[in-house]
Amino acid sequence: MKVPLSSPAYCRPQAYAAFAAEMTHAETTRGLLRAACAIARHDRPTAEPRQTENAIDNLAETVLRRVHSQSFEARLAHLHDVLFDVVGFRGNADEYYDPVNSYLPDVLRTKRGLPITLSLVYKCVGEAVGLTVHGINSPGHFLAAVECPPRGPQGSDTVRLMYVDPFYGGSLLTEADAFDRIAETTGRKLQPSPDLLTPATNRQWLERILANLQAAFASLGRERDLLAMQELHALLYA
Repeated sequence: MKVPLSSPAYCRPQAYAAFAAEMTHAETTRGLLRAACAIARHDRPTAEPRQTENAIDNLAETVLRRVHSQSFEARLAHLHDVLFDVVGFRGNADEYYDPVNSYLPDVLRTKRGLPITLSLVYKCVGEAVGLTVHGINSPGHFLAAVECPPRGPQGSDTVRLMYVDPFYGGSLLTEADAFDRIAETTGRKLQPSPDLLTPATNRQWLERILANLQAAFASLGRERDLLAMQELHALLYA
């Protein structure tokens, strides 16, 4: 077991302390949200977690004001309408490797980000309006998935997932579509397998955000920031 540093050598101390504090709550959605905010605070020291939470809550309230039915279909439709049509969340294809795409406060401000951070916004808002949302740890392109109600009598059907790609305006994907999207993104012909669409644990979600930032900082020659992300990574399984 790795022992957390009492004082990090590279990571901004308040970001490190905030991230470490959320590790006991990391498997809750609110803990995931706050841990993602803590990652951003290394490079965005003035970012306030409460502001990020308020932004998520405001989006959820906007969705709920439009929902006049308790049905799954109504909640999903209005969630997509608000996030992707009204607010306009999209992937930042033009500046894909910019580290700001991994900073949740920036993503909420600019409405642009990576698949994984846009999926986090989708999960947080979706769960706030009563849906069950998972992150899908697919190679090359992170996706979201919403649990659909059973088709048959109660208890007679297994959980069905509807795949969502927040990077491309919340497009809905079948399982076959999801495999095609992975192949398109990775540039490799992959044998379709359920393993490619495994739901991510929250720690795996954070691990992948940190891996994206390490790659971005390495490409920019920002060695101290890369090492800071490695310090945060060490906290995930300490």
